[in-house]
Order: sequence, then C-alpha cells, then structure tokens
Amino acid sequence: MTDKLFIFDTTLRDGEQVPGCQLNTVEKIQVARALEALGVDVIEAGFPVSSPGDFNSVIEISKAVTWPSICALTRAVEKDIDVAAEALKYAKRKRIHTGIGTSEYHIKYKFNSTREEIIERAVAAVKYAKKYVEDVEFYAEDAGRTENEYLAQVVEAVIKAGATVVNIPDTTGYCLPSEFGSKIKYLFDHVDGIHNAVISTHCHNDLGMATANTMAGVLNGARQVEVTLNGIGERAGNTSLEEIVMILKSHKEIGIDTNINTRKIYPSSRMVSGLMNMPIQPNKAIVGRNAFAHSSGIHQDGVLKNVQTYEIINPQDVGIDDNSIILTARSGHAALKHRLSALGVELSEEKLDKVYEDFLKLADRKKEIHDDDILVLAGADRSLNHRVKIDYLQVTSGIGVRSVASLGLDVSGEKFSAAAEGNGPVDAAISALKKIISRQMTLKEFTIQAISKGSDDVGKVHMQVEYKGNYYYGFGANTDIIAASVEAYIDCINKFKIEN
Repeated sequence: MTDKLFIFDTTLRDGEQVPGCQLNTVEKIQVARALEALGVDVIEAGFPVSSPGDFNSVIEISKAVTWPSICALTRAVEKDIDVAAEALKYAKRKRIHTGIGTSEYHIKYKFNSTREEIIERAVAAVKYAKKYVEDVEFYAEDAGRTENEYLAQVVEAVIKAGATVVNIPDTTGYCLPSEFGSKIKYLFDHVDGIHNAVISTHCHNDLGMATANTMAGVLNGARQVEVTLNGIGERAGNTSLEEIVMILKSHKEIGIDTNINTRKIYPSSRMVSGLMNMPIQPNKAIVGRNAFAHSSGIHQDGVLKNVQTYEIINPQDVGIDDNSIILTARSGHAALKHRLSALGVELSEEKLDKVYEDFLKLADRKKEIHDDDILVLAGADRSLNHRVKIDYLQVTSGIGVRSVASLGLDVSGEKFSAAAEGNGPVDAAISALKKIISRQMTLKEFTIQAISKGSDDVGKVHMQVEYKGNYYYGFGANTDIIAASVEAYIDCINKFKIEN
C-alpha cells in the first residue's frame, strides 16, 4: 500500500521572509490559489502577530482557497495564538503552528531558561491553541542541534497535550542526512504515543543538504514535509517542493505518494519567481532553465537515440511543454494569453491589452520572446503608480571617453532633469539620478541577470539601497541594461518617503 506524504508549503511565510521578495495581499492570494491548484495539503499563510499586513493576508487567503488547511505561525505566547486564531476565522480548515526553541543554544542564550521550563511553555502553548482549533502543530525550533533524548521528551509532552503534528526543524541547516534520519528514527523508537501525531520535517539549505535531509526524514517515518517553491527562504533557502515531489515520483519503489499535480510545478515556479522578482538559477533542479538542456555532443547523441539515456524525468510531467508556442512580433492576443495562462498568470482583458502593447514593443527589439520576458511584462504594471518615474534617459559612452548621462524624471507630476559624468554608463546614469533626488542614499548591492542568452535579451537588475539606516530592495527589467539599472534604483526610492 502506498503511504501518503503531506505537503506543507511555506512559500508565503518562510519563503516571503527573503529580503526584497515581499508580496502584497493580492499577490499572496494569487500564489495561494496556485498552491491550491498544485495540490498542496497545507498553506502556511503568514505570521499574523508580526504585522497588520500579515494578519490581513492570512484573513484574505483563508477566504480565497477552499480545501488546503490554512496555517498561521505563532510563538509559544498567548497573544500570538489569540491573533492567529482571529486571522484564521474564515478558514475552512484551520491550523495553528506554535512552538519554541529546544536546543541548548536557544534555551540558554535566547530564552535564558531551563529544559524543564521550555517543556512547560511548549505544553501550555499547545493546550492554549487547542482551545481555538483542533489541528495544532508544534515546532521544536533548532531540533537539528537538540540532543535526541531531550527532544524526545519535548515531543512526547506536546503530543500528550494535543499536538496533531510535530515539526522537527533543522533550523540552521546543520545536520548531515544520516544524522537527521537517525534523529527521526530515534523519536519513533523512543516517544510514547508518537503515532498519535504526524511527524514533520522543516529543513534549511545552509550547507546544501535541505532536500537530502528531508528525504532522510521521510525514509525514517516523517509524513509531512515543509517546503517552498524554488527552495526560496531565509539565508540559503528551504527544502524545494519540486525536488521532493519529483524524487518520490521518480522512485516509485519508495512507495510514498503526494497529492501534487506535477504538471503545474513549472508554471507555479515561474509565477513565484516573477512575483517575488527572484530569479531561478539556470541549473536549478527540475525548474531551472537548463534542467532539461543538453549541450554536450555525447549527451545530445544519446538523447536523440533514446531520451531516457540522460533524462529521468519527462519535461511534460512538470509542466514544460516541448511544443510550446513561440512568441514573436507577429503573435496575437490569443497566443500571449495562452502562454501567460500556462505560466499561471490570469489577466483581465484591460490588463492584457496593456501587457500586449508592451509585448509588441519588446518583440520589435527581440527575435523571440521567452517566458521570463512575458512574466516581467505581466508584472510591470506594479510601477504605474510610482511617485518617481523616468521621462527619458540618454547616455554617451565608449572606449577612451568619459561616460555622460542625461536623465529626466517625473516626480509626482513635476518634471526634473540632470546630467552627470561617471565611471561607466550605469554610474553616470545613477549620478544624474542622485542629482535630482539629492538624498544620502548608498548603493549596497547590484546584481544583473540576463533572462536567456541572446545579445538582444531583457536584463534584470536587482538593487539594495541604504537610506537613513534602512535597506530597500528594487527591481528593473529592460533590453537596455542601463535603463534597467536606473529603473531598479528608482524602484528602491519609491519604497521610502522622499522629502520635498
């Protein structure tokens, strides 16, 4: 008989904690609906007590989706649990996810407490959450570095208190797969009543072992995995949903199945990447641009003779259509709408018309439009209401000459212009920008990524700017990388208040 593995998706909580990747409520609902269509069992919608925005997002996501459980994170604090319960009031299936650190590092340095007090607080939090909902998950934060005997005591206590799921996180990504697997096995061997709860894994990728550790946990009895699309998350990220699901699909002999509709993996992945302005590395397993590309002559020869010589996954199984429509300047509304729909993006007719106009302009400059291009176009309307916009940009540069940029801005309807020299065209353009927006802003991070491989490609620029001790993240995309850089800088500026 095939075992069922529950997929707990935390893209909208742990994944959204990545700096610069925050979503508004409308975007979160779009992701939540895609996760429901994908087939995830639990959606961790946010940490309601952390901000009014998170609280409201949990409420609206609860209204927007039907069958997945909606989960809200809390600390082992009564106020957190009260707020989470209020945020979940519209959810059809509700779960409160509460917990506390259990490693010596957390007990001694974070809580200045004792092992006995931590167990008391854990039990009290579970019992308090149980007053609001039947489905209570407990997390033992930093369980990866918690001594197994003590961890077993905590797990046994919270299950007796009513926890229906117990989460064993490798919070710091420290464990080796054999070590993490042994930890899960130890719990099954030593916790009285462990079969009264589902044991869950939540692994981070600090040492590149999140997927391996998660699989080690599953093979030793865990039946829920906490994952994110594209493996996004704090620091080096979380376990990747698509990797766990496709490992189990590829290895039927394991005998564990999920509810995931794998054909929706690729469009869901691209949608999250586009909304969060977080590029997917080309060699990312399953969803990376090169995941099914073969450049070696030997590999190409083998694939042409029999695709299974070098491919263990059919691209169509994850939603990559080998026969997808190629978009060019001659493509119509219907082709664009079809491709956006395949990528998980549904637009109103009015918005589609605007995106189509921008699509034609881009298509005139490029031979072929790629998926990432149209995802950028579909998200470009987010800048329409910005206070600061580019009117024009002209740059002169070359070998042996100093770069000069002339820039015009519209700031709340008022026109400004400036010219500046710089050490290269991007430096000149940003220097001109700083002349107009004359504030002490410091560029802290500047990343350029080409979407595909052509010289006419759209360049994506990510920036981090420091202003008055705060950090702001911006994004720009353009076939002109200088313009994309200025757009990214302006995106940062529009996120903080500019004094007149």
